[in-house]
Amino acid sequence: MVKVAMPVKSHTESIGRNSRRNGRIAMRGVTTRRTTLLLPTGMPIDDWEAIGHHIFVISDSSGWWLGDWLVYGQENYPNRYKCAIAATSLDYQTLRNYAWVARKFVPERRREKLSMQHHAEVAGLSLEEQEHWLSQAEAEGWSRNELRRRTQAGAKRTPAQISSVQVNVRGSRKEHWQKAAESSGMELVDWIGTTLDTAAQHALTSVVEKAEAQ
Repeated sequence: MVKVAMPVKSHTESIGRNSRRNGRIAMRGVTTRRTTLLLPTGMPIDDWEAIGHHIFVISDSSGWWLGDWLVYGQENYPNRYKCAIAATSLDYQTLRNYAWVARKFVPERRREKLSMQHHAEVAGLSLEEQEHWLSQAEAEGWSRNELRRRTQAGAKRTPAQISSVQVNVRGSRKEHWQKAAESSGMELVDWIGTTLDTAAQHALTSVVEKAEAQ
């Protein structure tokens, strides 16, 4: 696991002496601005490669970070988080998509070798199908597009079986659920499915942990 250190100093960030302790990367003479990366003349190739990896980690992680950030805001500041989003100028629909995927995959189920886009491709599938396809993609080194092609081909070979479950609830209970779904930026049906999937995963994980403890 790579830990990313991101000290901020006004418009620029001067990074100190070369250091890679505990996965951290810092380089003297490197300056970053919002639209620019300035590298010093004569930089050793090892340092140049380390900075590239550092940038990749930040870029590859940003979707998960934003998704988790929005989920936290939805859960802790239901009446204020949308104002915070507006202040960042981030696209709300994009953040909703990130949050949807983040909710579908608790941190323990996320594959570090695969991108968030890989996870998004299978987020609408059952837990068993998600695990199957992600394991395949990880083992075979599939790109996001290859994973999409494989899952679509699999869906054509095996038509999805859709089960209908009817739940009768009091009107006040449905309104309570609806408000919770809206605060999460989700449709009611998606919110119910995501909530039940998460609860089921936690319950199954708890059973496994108890069995292992015994």
